[in-house]
Amino acid sequence: SSEVLKAIENVIQGVLQSLAQKKAPVLTVANRTDWRNIEFKDSVGLQMIPGCSTKQIRSDCPQSARRFALTLKILSMIYKMVQSNTYATKRDIYYSDTLLFGSQSVVDQIINDISCMLKIPRRSLHVLSTTKGFVAGNLSYTEEDGTKVNCTCSATVFTVPSNVQGIKNLTSHARFILIVEKDATFQRLLDDDFFSKVSPCIMITGRGIPDLNTRLLVRKLWDSFQIPVFTLMDADPHGVEIMCVYKYGSVSMSFEAHHLTVPAVKWLGLLPSDLERLNICKDALIPFTKQDENKLASILKRPYIACQPLWKKELEMMAASKLKAEIQVLTSISSDYLSRVYLPNKLQFGGWL
Repeated sequence: SSEVLKAIENVIQGVLQSLAQKKAPVLTVANRTDWRNIEFKDSVGLQMIPGCSTKQIRSDCPQSARRFALTLKILSMIYKMVQSNTYATKRDIYYSDTLLFGSQSVVDQIINDISCMLKIPRRSLHVLSTTKGFVAGNLSYTEEDGTKVNCTCSATVFTVPSNVQGIKNLTSHARFILIVEKDATFQRLLDDDFFSKVSPCIMITGRGIPDLNTRLLVRKLWDSFQIPVFTLMDADPHGVEIMCVYKYGSVSMSFEAHHLTVPAVKWLGLLPSDLERLNICKDALIPFTKQDENKLASILKRPYIACQPLWKKELEMMAASKLKAEIQVLTSISSDYLSRVYLPNKLQFGGWL
């Protein structure tokens, strides 16, 4: 905490020095959304380059003066929380003065900018993100406040903890981790008692694009147990994008890649080639939108796809057909095909990429 306080004090000292010299104070932050500031490393994923380009948040410029003021406001809130050892979610910060901040996304972006500027992970700033992910299966752990969580006993779903770094005593006999894109599929696998029938496993869903805590938990489980990590996504560009976030990280959070990415992630399904192999009726597939075409074209250009020739082949197959499918398409074969046939066969015969 002393390191965090010192880092914030240094920023404020810079502001005061500028004012003393009768200069307009300026905050310098990394350009987090620029691909030119990102390098790809197979062992880490997308990470920010050391000498990356920066942008200035100026106090004397009409376009950025408000952003400058809000950044200082949030820095002061973080300083107080670290001093008093209290925590707040990004949502709490926004609701402390909704008129001032204007929107939740403004708060989110500023907090990420601060984290990147100070080179301090967000959790160390005492800012927690609201969790939306779920976990179930063969896993038990103790939360930071001493609460014991045992996912193994039942088909109960547990919310991913809001302070993943604080959990300890993780135990599991799981043979693998299964990341499921959507809540509906996750619930269906739970109803079918999938995680105890096939072999013990841990199931996680970020319910779409994963929040920070879900990504941190996947990483922590992989670090703790070193077991295979599989993904079950829709066969569409959006599903592929989500899988890439788990495996390689995202551009906007590349400064924290070492804590968030899991390079060991494997693509279990739903593969575009599975649709042909299983003779899925064309009427059950969904035509691409223009947005899908653009998203897929952008994914195919990314640096990590070049290292994944088998993924590239699948994506090119999807691009050529201009058709996508949700995991639910497997119910057109039979209602429990996913848990009874598809996943057990894939896991047994190595049907992943």
